[in-house]
Amino acid sequence: MIDVIIAGSGPTGLMLAGELRLHGVNVVVLEKLTAPTKESRGQGLHARSVEMMDQRGLLDRFLAVSEKFSAGGLFGGIMKPWPDRLDTAHPFGVAASQPVTERLLNERALELGAEIRRGCEVAAVSQDEAGVTVELADGTQLRSRYLVGCDGGRSLVRKQLGVGFTGEPATVETLLGEMRATEDPATIAAVVEEARKTHLRFGLTPQGDGMYRIVVPAAEVAEDRAAAPTLDDFKQQLRATAGTDFGVHSPRWLSRFGDATRQAEHYRVGRVFLAGDAAHIHPPTGGQGLNLGAQDAFNLGWKLAAAVNGWAPQGLLDSYHVERHPVGARVLDNTRAQITLLGTDAGATALRELFSKLMDFEEVNRYVTEMITAVGVSYDFGEGHELLGRRMRDVGLKRGRLYELMHEGRGLLLDQTDRLSVEGWADRVDHVVDVSEELDVPAVLLRPDGHVAWVGDNQQDLLGHLPKWFGTPAS
Repeated sequence: MIDVIIAGSGPTGLMLAGELRLHGVNVVVLEKLTAPTKESRGQGLHARSVEMMDQRGLLDRFLAVSEKFSAGGLFGGIMKPWPDRLDTAHPFGVAASQPVTERLLNERALELGAEIRRGCEVAAVSQDEAGVTVELADGTQLRSRYLVGCDGGRSLVRKQLGVGFTGEPATVETLLGEMRATEDPATIAAVVEEARKTHLRFGLTPQGDGMYRIVVPAAEVAEDRAAAPTLDDFKQQLRATAGTDFGVHSPRWLSRFGDATRQAEHYRVGRVFLAGDAAHIHPPTGGQGLNLGAQDAFNLGWKLAAAVNGWAPQGLLDSYHVERHPVGARVLDNTRAQITLLGTDAGATALRELFSKLMDFEEVNRYVTEMITAVGVSYDFGEGHELLGRRMRDVGLKRGRLYELMHEGRGLLLDQTDRLSVEGWADRVDHVVDVSEELDVPAVLLRPDGHVAWVGDNQQDLLGHLPKWFGTPAS
């Protein structure tokens, strides 16, 4: 029997596969496409995702093929400089296209021993007390202990579970694609600048070698939203929006997206979990979708591995929904707000002007930026120190950096007192005795995803918290 089957090899599924393999979990990824997609809906990693890659030793791979960005934040069409003193040692994003992100995560998963099967479409799912049965389109049946649906907004896994996907349907639609343009680049830039004064859901971004990434409002919401638009659709809408079609031709790929906003009512049903777009869809405003899915995987991976390896404490698997569902709901809400700000009517214009003035206040700008980049995410672990439930930023130690110690995906006790112990949990938690000038607490216990599970200096108090996240001690 397979330990975990993952349906879908997008960034969420591949991130999850790597996280599970760090703990020796037998993983099979099923992907219906026979080759990686060329579409690049996600355009980069926000600061929290950059932190995650650094925590797993992957950041250098991204920086080798991508550029950092931190010149400004974008919320509802409002550009502002990033605020000072963000709660992160990584105050930047990485402009990696989705195919690049998938390639790097795919390579990592394979290096760690994950099995990725392409051309395998999931057709049916059922479960019982002992495991999950997955039937493929060709009639093949596979059996696993757990299944995670990372199979997108039209998730078959979610539909097979009968999980409600509540929210609002699309009311507006946007065309998205990459294609060449014959018009002079300076002319394109000037026309786009003028058109964006009234149409914020519009833009042509140069990709090099005459190729452009084009975003333009659609004429209406298509009846068959699964059908790709045509080059003529783009030309027509470019002329309607900017007065010219820029001589576009030779599309690399064409797609569409709407402002539908929906969330799965449950992220877990028995032995089956939902992550990424299978759990939530929303407009791509703010560039949060790919990041939100990868962060779902980062939260779920170590918990699922703990269950497979037999030490998960009671309630650990349920904490995935408890922690991530509210995060997803907040992203849905902020994208709803952004869609309103992107409107073209007088009310939306007035609201955008007001919001722009508010973001000139440092605290407002910091709040919005930490929300979009997810460094402001904090889980409710109950009363206690202000760090409790937050992810720990990377801090410098006398012997290196904190994130350098987290590559294996284990828990970590950073102990500045040299008086504490994790005896009994040493197979799950690393004990690091070191000192950081950036940390003004005696010791912190970190979960494998970097969130602070305990702060203090009392051994008995620590022993009361270790079982909550890391199970009973080994004999």
